[in-house]
Amino acid sequence: MSEDVWILGIHMTKFGKHPDKDAVDLAAEAARAALADGGVTMRDMGILAAGNLMNAAAGIGQMLQKQIGQTGIPVYNVANACATGATALRTAVMAIKAGEVDYGLAVGVEKLAGAGLLGAGGRTGGSEGKHYEPSGRYGAIAGTDGRIGTATMPGTFAQVGMEYGHKYEGVSFELFARISEKNHAHSTLNPLAAYTKKMTLDEIMSDVMIAYPNTRPMCSANCDGAAAAVVVSDSKLKTLSLEQRRRAVKISASVLTTDPWEEACQVLPDVNTLTRNAARQAYEAAGVGPDDLDLVELHDCFATAELVHYDNLMLCEEGGAADFFNSGAPWRDGSKPVNVSGGLQSKGHPISATGIANVWEVATHLRGEAGERQIEGAQVGLAHVIGLGSACGVHILEKAG
Repeated sequence: MSEDVWILGIHMTKFGKHPDKDAVDLAAEAARAALADGGVTMRDMGILAAGNLMNAAAGIGQMLQKQIGQTGIPVYNVANACATGATALRTAVMAIKAGEVDYGLAVGVEKLAGAGLLGAGGRTGGSEGKHYEPSGRYGAIAGTDGRIGTATMPGTFAQVGMEYGHKYEGVSFELFARISEKNHAHSTLNPLAAYTKKMTLDEIMSDVMIAYPNTRPMCSANCDGAAAAVVVSDSKLKTLSLEQRRRAVKISASVLTTDPWEEACQVLPDVNTLTRNAARQAYEAAGVGPDDLDLVELHDCFATAELVHYDNLMLCEEGGAADFFNSGAPWRDGSKPVNVSGGLQSKGHPISATGIANVWEVATHLRGEAGERQIEGAQVGLAHVIGLGSACGVHILEKAG
């Protein structure tokens, strides 16, 4: 039986615009801070997993080593859509569970400020010309956002939300806006968020419509940022100081899934099935259920996505996402706080950093170090990300001792 794995140190940079720093600078900032947070150095690490999507071919891991220490360890460069950071973390976790190393460092970083609308494959939409020119494999088959769509993330997730609304009662434009209202309110307590402005329901609903029912404030914010985590084996953790053991956070489940074959998802990405599968596997691995969670950081790339993931993560009964939100449960002072960081809509979404940043938020609450936004008595939390293509990462974390 493979031993438990713990988060020893973790950090996320301030998300936003960093014109004076490149991706390597941001990654180095997060990595050094995570190492310091864990009370270890680069010399202790046995593996580095580095995630970066927009410049995946550049070998971000090796470039990062040149700033934080070239110790000859194996480097895995990871690119897995919006699940890139979670995949990097899982790569380090698997190396420890395999018994190959005692320590691992996972980093996710992206420079996205000013990137505009991203295509369904994680790329900017369109060609360099004035119109779209189909080419290659994806020019020969139906687009990934449906037979009539925008070829952008907002179009895809607009359809995801509308599909849920057609299937179940109580879903409306105003409901999606209220989800966004919640997340913008939560962001005011997060100094690392890209945007910390509270917005009224009217401001959200009256803003520029990007893809109905998502207005601009209901969309994730492209920005720059990085996050990093140091993970350690259970046996090594037992040899460390009392303070290191006290602040360690147990990774009770680390799960990554992709789409099972379904006819419908050959046209419209099915963000639901692989998320539900990942959640089910994670709950089983951790030996907990949705009722045991004290907080959740889920992938609200759009307000529509947050609603459907209430259902997919089984925070409510099937079809009950609208009632779940209307009950007040996902607010910070509710029974099941969701995205107390402000979520991707406010905290920001530097793609490859998000998977680890969501873990950082949960871990910070479990440590009791979240300041004004602290969820009191938090013992168990879940972090979720999904990237179209598709990939879903779910991590369940537990407080030490």
